Parts: sequence; C-alpha cells; structure tokens
Amino acid sequence: MLAQYIMLVFVGLLIAPLAGGLIAGLDRRVTARVQSRFGPPLLQPFYDVAKLLGKEPMIVNSWQVFCAYMYLLGAVLSVVLLFLQSDLLLIFFVQAIGALFLVFGAMSAPSPYSQVGAQRELMQILAYEPLLILVFVGIYLATGSFQISDILAHEQPLLFKLPLLFIVLGYALTIKLRKSPFDFSTSHHAHQELVKGVTTEFSGPYLAIIEVAHWYETVLVLGLVALFWSTSLWGMLALLLGTYFLEILIDNTMARLTWRWMLSYVWIVGLVLSVLNLSWLYAS
Repeated sequence: MLAQYIMLVFVGLLIAPLAGGLIAGLDRRVTARVQSRFGPPLLQPFYDVAKLLGKEPMIVNSWQVFCAYMYLLGAVLSVVLLFLQSDLLLIFFVQAIGALFLVFGAMSAPSPYSQVGAQRELMQILAYEPLLILVFVGIYLATGSFQISDILAHEQPLLFKLPLLFIVLGYALTIKLRKSPFDFSTSHHAHQELVKGVTTEFSGPYLAIIEVAHWYETVLVLGLVALFWSTSLWGMLALLLGTYFLEILIDNTMARLTWRWMLSYVWIVGLVLSVLNLSWLYAS
C-alpha cells in the first residue's frame, strides 16, 4: 500500500507536468492549424520554460516571489491529492488558495496592467468556484461520497446522471485554461494580447514557475472531467479528447467577453443548469 501511494505521488509530481506541457504544445499546434499556420514544435512549451529558467531573476518585491511559489505549491498539492484519490472538497480548497496567491502576487506590483489583470483574475475565480462546488455536490448526490476512490468505483458513468453539470464544469475548464471567451485576465496565445495581464510583472524563472503551475492546473481540471466516465479507459480518453478539442474550437471561434458579461452569463446559465440537474437527481 505504501509503495502504491509513493507511485501515485511520483506520477502527480513528475508525470503530471510533463503531460500538462505536452497538452499545451498540442494545443498550440492545433490552434495554429485552425488559423492556417504551421505552428511551433510540440515541445515548444518546454523550450520556453527552459529559456525562462535561464534568465536573470528580476522581481518587483519579495512578496511577488513568495506568491509565485505558493501558486505552484497549491497546483502541485491539488494534483497530488487528485492522484491519491483524496476528497474533492479538500482538492477544491487547496487549488483555490493557490489561485488566490497568483492574484496577491499580481496586486503587489504597482503596474496598472498587473493590477487590472489581478482584479480580472479575481473575478474569474468568483465566477467558476461556486460552479465547481455545485458540480461536486452533484457528484456527491450521484455517488454518495466526495472521495475520489468511491467515485471511481461507481458502476455507471457520471455523465449519464450529470449531463448538465458536465456542461457547467466546461465553463470552469474554459476559464482555468484561459481560453476565449473567458480569457480576459491573461491569455496563453499571442493572437490575443501582448501585455499579459495578471502575469505582466512576472519574468524569468518566476514566470516559468507560473507556467508550470498552469500545466498542473490543466491536468487537475482534465482529471475532474475524467471522473465523468471512469468506468472505461477508452470512454475516459474519448471524453477527454472530445472535451479538449471542443475547448480549442470555442477558443478559436469566440471573441473575448467583458467581465460583467462573463459574470452574468456564467452565473445565470451555470446556476440554472446546476439547479435543473440537482433537482432531477434529488427527485430520482
């Protein structure tokens, strides 16, 4: 049992960021082809991070550095807890604390771009985190547990019982992946902006830390998507590929929203879908 836990921690610590970096590289390749470009190499995200790690550290203040490390720590711990099949609520609070430290780090810089990016990032957190809680409540009603090990043991794919909540999870996935139309705090694609919003004042190795943390977050959110079809490996892979391809398609066909439109749209549509699905679960 101890050896199994050690292996899961190893996968969460080392394999997850490699998978996240490959996903980022594949994302950029597919996006480029959609835009009739050749695109960068598949391993370009790793080259970018290696280059950033080799640059001279330049910081605004020491608090900014601390926040970058705490953001990475929150992302790493949440992924490790996911692979250890821990409690969904514990994972939620760990990742939420890490996300807040990114906001704190951006706010510590006097740059107006950084300040506006931090405020927008905070609005995004307020938009998707209530929806994640509702998704977890739906999973609890369907399986009787917040424990991932119990959820994986469920005999029927959760997608059949929670189709509307899966759509709600898609909103959170789009925001966490920083894709259009919900990428107004920062974007990972150059076609959107040159000033990077919440990450404007992070540079060199500290920007690399944030990029690696984003890889961990990508694996975390896709891991939550995988829970909706845990009864079959092929079904899980098909769901993950289909969901991510849809995210890329949405990113390349929709314009960026304003924060007011995002909050009203995500909350109204997300809450309506959540209440409908939860009511159906409660009645059945």
